[in-house]
Amino acid sequence: MPSLGARLLAFAAVLIGGGSGGLVGYSVTDLQCGSDCPTLAGAMGVLGATLASLGVGIVVVLTLRAMTEWHAGRLQRAARDNHPVG
Repeated sequence: MPSLGARLLAFAAVLIGGGSGGLVGYSVTDLQCGSDCPTLAGAMGVLGATLASLGVGIVVVLTLRAMTEWHAGRLQRAARDNHPVG
């Protein structure tokens, strides 16, 4: 399992990515509509936040899995090198 620091950093990345996606979705829609459609701009902000956080979440999960596999492989190599099977 990845360290607590890595998991907290991953969580923060998902939050920042979702927030950024929400701001982009809201801003683009608000610029296109003007002040005529605040509901649509809000909905696009929520959609942008959702899609961005899902995308960042996928990358985070793959990264944490790769870190775990790399650490496990390193431990296996160390155990194999210290205890040769004869």
